[in-house]
Amino acid sequence: MKKGGFRLYPRAYIEYLLHFHATRDYFECHEVLEEHWKQTGEHVWLGFIQLAVGMYHYRRGNMIGAKRMFTKALNACEREKQAYEALGIHVEQLIALIHTYVERINHGQPYESTCLPIIDASLLHICQQQCDQKGLVWGEKSDMTNEYTIHKHKLRDRSDVVAERERQKQKRQGR
Repeated sequence: MKKGGFRLYPRAYIEYLLHFHATRDYFECHEVLEEHWKQTGEHVWLGFIQLAVGMYHYRRGNMIGAKRMFTKALNACEREKQAYEALGIHVEQLIALIHTYVERINHGQPYESTCLPIIDASLLHICQQQCDQKGLVWGEKSDMTNEYTIHKHKLRDRSDVVAERERQKQKRQGR
């Protein structure tokens, strides 16, 4: 769907791209796109989610988890080539990029930030404009000293989740 010469992309996808390329918060990439995937049921989002999780694991040094996620992301890319192209991604370059990361892991090479091969100039423009508005830098390298971003799944506040689980447990027990 186009509006004024620009293709309309889901807001969650734009947020994913901003986190992937500017904040390098791969955990947030996963969070925003997982929510969108659950709402839409569109399988194309799974590959993007798996790629972000792979990057998250790789940066943390979990090579087994990273390789597993990259393999799943590769499979998703192969299955959904047309859908990735429709989302402004050069799918063959994306597949090559993921293969490169698997090879880097196989050779014990450390994590390095990367950019996805976006071929839709309007999508790139939208993302860069959003970065400018938020004071972010598109293509910024990961801050390897930011422990919170690197280990977010362990360090984030989960008190609301824990409280909800306890509430559901109490409810099941008839209290």
